[in-house]
Amino acid sequence: MDLLLPLTILVLMLDTPCGAFGKMGSNVKTAVFLSPKFELEPGSVANKFDYGVDFPRGHIALKSFNAEVVDELGNPVPLHETYLHHWVVARYYQAKNVTTHAGYDGHRVLHQSDYIMLRNSGICQRNALGQYFGLGSETRGTATDVPDPFGIVVGDPAEIPDGYEEQWLLNIHAIDTRGVVDKMGCTECRCDLYNVTKDENGEPIRSDYKGGLLCCYDETQCKVREGFEGLKRSLYLRYTVKWVDWDEFIVPVKIYILDVTDTVKIPDDSSGVLEHDCRTEYEVESFSSDKKDGNDYLHVKRTSVPMQKGGYVIYGVAHQHSGGTGSTLYGKDGRVICSSIPKYGKGKDAGNEENYIVGMSTCYPRPGSVKIIDGETLTLESNYSNSRGHTGVMGLFYLLVAEQLPHQHFRHASRSSFFTNINSLFE
Repeated sequence: MDLLLPLTILVLMLDTPCGAFGKMGSNVKTAVFLSPKFELEPGSVANKFDYGVDFPRGHIALKSFNAEVVDELGNPVPLHETYLHHWVVARYYQAKNVTTHAGYDGHRVLHQSDYIMLRNSGICQRNALGQYFGLGSETRGTATDVPDPFGIVVGDPAEIPDGYEEQWLLNIHAIDTRGVVDKMGCTECRCDLYNVTKDENGEPIRSDYKGGLLCCYDETQCKVREGFEGLKRSLYLRYTVKWVDWDEFIVPVKIYILDVTDTVKIPDDSSGVLEHDCRTEYEVESFSSDKKDGNDYLHVKRTSVPMQKGGYVIYGVAHQHSGGTGSTLYGKDGRVICSSIPKYGKGKDAGNEENYIVGMSTCYPRPGSVKIIDGETLTLESNYSNSRGHTGVMGLFYLLVAEQLPHQHFRHASRSSFFTNINSLFE
């Protein structure tokens, strides 16, 4: 008779719609942090890496991450003054017996042997595009919320190796375009404007490389108009993190980042391991009148990417640079999984800067309505206007994928909790 009540409760729980347990709004915590300071003057570039930045700790589920560049007074800085090429947040395990130390620029660094980098579930090679979060100029106007009852679960003590602790890395790449001769050229990292022939490691840049990350690394300088003077100023990335404490009814999601530059090679051996080559950026050549193909002034780039593990799409968004006109992810049967379109600003204020992408549309499909099958080959398409050429553009696509729907996860979690409690009665 003593077991009758717990069994009755279990039956009621398993028959209860998960929505009744999926409202986390009142439990959401919010914290606002500032990155370490970085300094810029007209035409200069900062590409800073900071290990051990402020971040919520413990076994939690992340619900959103938003960021923007601000000055020393906390005022938002517009893109036409400081262009935010990208910010990236990565997760790693750091040995407890070591601490960060100041690098050449005063920012906190670690020796590679002192940490274990944790990449997302994406399919690019090694550490390429392994971040948990990351956006660029569109950051102020792009939703990053993870809907209930889903969450990005981190900080699980059972997964952290002995002698290590979970930490977070922040990379900020910003370009000061005050007084430069060509704002668009500077933001696209055109090599001739930066007057560089070697990359940050001192290696020669190939002659056909017109622009991109190799030419606008940390402390490079884009060409400024003769006679222009502007003050050096201190800037910060202000980032807002929302999360909830972990519980068994949170449905975990996995982060996938797909890259339109990815070229997938089938292995020659029997390992079955696909080789990915994600280049991150590419060039859009200007339209040529002798290449009429029905897509005047539109450059279309596509790639096909096999997804070894699928699931239910919970969220999707593209990342593009100025000139982008949208990106779409298709399933094997041609169905649209998600289409993400840029919003361009129309003014001068921060968040509405003319000619800059200030937001990307997002996809929040009804859970269960969009599913990627295990092993399905997806097609990613990235479109840019080519009325003029563009260098160093990107065509990334972020997906949050759940392997279970809420009612499936809830039933599993309920059974696990019940039988754990039942077993404790007999201990």
